[in-house]
Amino acid sequence: MKIKKHLVLVIFFFLFSEFLNAQKETVENPFYFIQMTDPQFGFIDANKSIEKETILYEKAVANINRLKPDFVVITGDFVHDHADSTQWAEFDRITGMLKSSIPVYLIPGNHEYSQNPTEVDFAHFKKNYGDDKFSFKHKKNLFIGLNSSLLKTNSYRLEQEQFEWLEKELESAKNIRNIVVFSHYPFFIKDPDEPDTYSNIGLEKRKKYLELFNKFGVRAVFAGHLHKNSYGNYKGMDMVTTSAIGKQLGGDLSGLRIVKVNIDSVVSNYYNLEDLERIKCKKCF
Repeated sequence: MKIKKHLVLVIFFFLFSEFLNAQKETVENPFYFIQMTDPQFGFIDANKSIEKETILYEKAVANINRLKPDFVVITGDFVHDHADSTQWAEFDRITGMLKSSIPVYLIPGNHEYSQNPTEVDFAHFKKNYGDDKFSFKHKKNLFIGLNSSLLKTNSYRLEQEQFEWLEKELESAKNIRNIVVFSHYPFFIKDPDEPDTYSNIGLEKRKKYLELFNKFGVRAVFAGHLHKNSYGNYKGMDMVTTSAIGKQLGGDLSGLRIVKVNIDSVVSNYYNLEDLERIKCKKCF
């Protein structure tokens, strides 16, 4: 009888040890997520048709379902004409085809609003899609999404509220391995000191946010808006601008970005949709 009890205890402790090791490996092993941006239904054919965007976005979603990332972030410009219900409906339909086991996080771009958005416009988006920002922890990493349109308009009160919220989220991050931020607008394209343009965040606000990111050791910022890939760096923080799922404005092809998160680094590759169909996750990096 004693031998049986001893054997049961040995088996129990062995299984418990294996469970703990599996849990440790789950947390410590690298994982990957996918960023895609600017499907922008209607842009290719100047709002006359959305057929081309439909083909591209469906192909992207099919590949995401096959690759099974830990989660997906879509960094804005879902539609080209914010007042076109058909464009919104098609974006929602295809996004809804993502497997329910893959969490999806959204932040708005400038085309989700009118050209000079008001607080009513910002509230309308939130009514339909929930919050316009997010923050969550995953495997000891912190991921934050911002509504960067607030930084490009005269919405001082809302922008200040978001900044204070961001600061609190960063301050509360304890025992975090990597901090990653998402924005529709890139804070800068290549040079942190580059002049203000339509495609970046103005210097005054840019400096405020970059200093905050540096203070708390943000590893990388991933953005869209530009419709072509671009890379920059600010004091060790990567500024990664990802090209579009939809219309291209440079030499890239429609695609998405696979981001690998290690214990102490965040690295990424951009894949056009044709190349993406020929790879498996293990060959992404």
